[in-house]
Amino acid sequence: MSQDTLYDVIIVGAGPVGFSCGIEAKKRGLSHLMLEKGCMVNSIFHFPTNMTFFSTSERLEIGEVPFISHGYKPTRREALEYYRRVRESWDLNIHTLEPVLSVSGAAGHFEVHSDQAVYHSRAVIVATGFYDQPNLLGVPGEDLPKVKHYFDEPHPYAFHKVMVVGAGNSSVDVALETYRRGAEVVMVVREEALKDSVKYWVKPDIENRLSEGAIRGYFNSEIVEIRPREVVIQTPEGRKTLANDFVLAMTGYRPNYRFLKEIGIAIGEDEYRTPQYDEHTFESNIPGIFLAGVVCGGLHTSKWFIENAHDHAFKIFNRLGAEALYGQKKENEN
Repeated sequence: MSQDTLYDVIIVGAGPVGFSCGIEAKKRGLSHLMLEKGCMVNSIFHFPTNMTFFSTSERLEIGEVPFISHGYKPTRREALEYYRRVRESWDLNIHTLEPVLSVSGAAGHFEVHSDQAVYHSRAVIVATGFYDQPNLLGVPGEDLPKVKHYFDEPHPYAFHKVMVVGAGNSSVDVALETYRRGAEVVMVVREEALKDSVKYWVKPDIENRLSEGAIRGYFNSEIVEIRPREVVIQTPEGRKTLANDFVLAMTGYRPNYRFLKEIGIAIGEDEYRTPQYDEHTFESNIPGIFLAGVVCGGLHTSKWFIENAHDHAFKIFNRLGAEALYGQKKENEN
């Protein structure tokens, strides 16, 4: 198709929920284009190398494509292979490494500007997730190369002094993995304890390491400043300066609010800064622009995930069908 093609729907984001939307378009005989600024399922690609999913493979399946894993729960590597097979099975029209810069127009005819071209569509679905927008610490020195907001694998940190920031599953996993590769690990937690949501099969392990002092924990504490070879933290006992080689800030992520605001999506004033959308149709405050997946939860990033967002695509396309793509498709076909 040429750049002058008027697609029925353009999907911004090619993660699992974006895939579900593309599949739903194919099922209903609608033309689609998926634009992804990274690689396919970019967030999963950037998960830790040795990550295992919480859920079993059948709960992650989409498009009637079987997801076979070697263990009870699939790994990151198996998931990447699975989504490649889904893409081939459904012949999804995906442009990777093509960020969307802006969306303009109105229901029936939107212009979607990427860094490479201008596309046209009757409707737009924003399924951008949140994993590429880390919550920053906002302290001096955070821009130093030794500060990481993503964790890949533990080997580079072996026998170094590592500070892990956070109280959830990611921080616990990072602390234990680096500790077991010989790192000297310190955890800095703003709260008085680790989160209750820490995986039940991991929690005793981290609690035992903390209680015996194998991993040092500073609770009700936070970083004040990061320096090339040390970190200053504020603790209940006052400020402490600790020798340090790496800071692994597992502080969570947030939607790309800047992009949402620029295309006109209203953001709520609730504690989660939830983007505005109809919970029955997932249509935003802008007719013809829909939200899908974890982006719908705003800062409540644990509200939506792959398993419970499968039906977003179904509800969105029911709305598009009910509106006959805002009257444009039928008129053009007559």
